[in-house]
Amino acid sequence: MSQIMDTLTTIAADPVPTVVPALPAEVNNSVNQILSWTAGLGLAGAVLGGLLGWAFVAVGHNTERAQLAARGKQGILWSLIGAGGIGLTSALVLSFYNMTKGGN
Repeated sequence: MSQIMDTLTTIAADPVPTVVPALPAEVNNSVNQILSWTAGLGLAGAVLGGLLGWAFVAVGHNTERAQLAARGKQGILWSLIGAGGIGLTSALVLSFYNMTKGGN
């Protein structure tokens, strides 16, 4: 019993070291570049989808193909939702990553 008390006293008396987790600069730069490229490509895909949706709407209305115009309108809506999701997700990932870098 006294050994447990001695261990607890020793643990309580020792100061807890402050450890700041940090990544090496090479890893930090690579991860930031990968996250930025992923977000950029996703947003470019969403913009391309929106442009194709507008093209479908124009062709559908001009050729009186209501189904093509309706699909184009859905494409525009889902492109906007996708772009918002990609932007929000990439911002959250980058902010959490920057918070855990340890101030580097």
